[in-house]
Amino acid sequence: MNTKSGASLLALVASLPLAARADEGGAGFWIPGQFGSLAAVPTTPGWSLPLLYLHNSASSEVSRLTVRGGGVVGGVDVRADSLLAFPTYTFETPVLGGQAALGLGAGPGSMDASVGAAFRPAGGSLTGARQSDSVSGGSDLYGQATLKWNQGVNNYMVYGMFGAPLGAYRSDRLSNLGLNHWSMDTGGGYTYFDKKNEFSAVLGVTYNFENTDTQYRNGIDAHLDWATSRFVTEQTHVGLAGYFYRQLTGDSGAGAVLGDHKSSVNGIAPQLGHFFAVNQSQWYVDVKAYKEFGAVNRPSGWNLWVSLLIPLSATKS
Repeated sequence: MNTKSGASLLALVASLPLAARADEGGAGFWIPGQFGSLAAVPTTPGWSLPLLYLHNSASSEVSRLTVRGGGVVGGVDVRADSLLAFPTYTFETPVLGGQAALGLGAGPGSMDASVGAAFRPAGGSLTGARQSDSVSGGSDLYGQATLKWNQGVNNYMVYGMFGAPLGAYRSDRLSNLGLNHWSMDTGGGYTYFDKKNEFSAVLGVTYNFENTDTQYRNGIDAHLDWATSRFVTEQTHVGLAGYFYRQLTGDSGAGAVLGDHKSSVNGIAPQLGHFFAVNQSQWYVDVKAYKEFGAVNRPSGWNLWVSLLIPLSATKS
C-alpha cells in the first residue's frame, strides 16, 4: 500500500457524516465520534463511495426522565441499526489554497425502543408498565462540505454539515429514524501525521431548529472528537478514539416541559483499520467500538461502527 494514498482513503472515512439518533430523548443531530483518525488529511481527488454501518445500544434509569414519543418517559432502552451511503466528490482544483470536497447521503435503518414509565399529557396519568415501539425506514438527508490544507506533518480542516428532515418520523412514536427538524453543524480540526503515527482532533458546534410538531428545540451543543493510531504494517493501523459532548444552551419551546435539560456524554474506543486491494483500487475497512461514560440527561451505552470506503475514481499507486 502507498502510504499517501492509504492516508487519503482513511481521511475520507474519518469525515463521513452519520445517521442521527432520535431527538428530544437526550440526543440530537450530532452523534459523538463522527470524526476519527487522519480527519484533516487531504484525500485523493475524484468520486468515492463511503458506506457506514452503525449499531447503537443505550439505556437510562427509570428515575432519569426525558421527553420522547409525545410525553415524559423514564427507563429508556434503545437498540438501533443504520446503514448510510454517502457519495462524495473531492475536487482536484484548489479552493482558497486547500482541497474541497462535497458529499450527500442517506440510508435505511431500524430502531427498537422501550420505556419503563411514561406520562402522556393526553391521558393525564403515569404508568409503570413497560411500553415498546419499533420502526424501520429511511434516515434524514445529510450533506457535508470540507476544506483541507497540508503543511508537511501538519494538516488543517474546516467543515460544515446539515441535516434535512426527510426520515421516518411520527411525533407520538417512541422510535424514530428522523429528527423532524433541520440541523446545522460547523467546526474545524487538526491532524499530525508523520507517515507512521498520527493524532487527530476535531471541534464543532451544532445548531438545531425547532421540531414544529412537538414545539421542541434542542439547545446548541459542542463536541470534540479525537483519535490516535499507529501503522503496525503498511496495510494495518491500530489505536484509540474518543469523544467529549457537552450541551451549551438549554432546550426550549413549549414542548420542553423538563426545562433546559442539558445533556453530556463521553466515550472511548479501540479502533482497527485495514487496507486491501480490489482490482486496481485500494479499499479500506475500519472498526470502532465506543463505550460511553459520564452521561447526563441522555441514554448511554455502547456503539459499534464499521466503515467501508470504495474509491470510484482513484486507482492503486
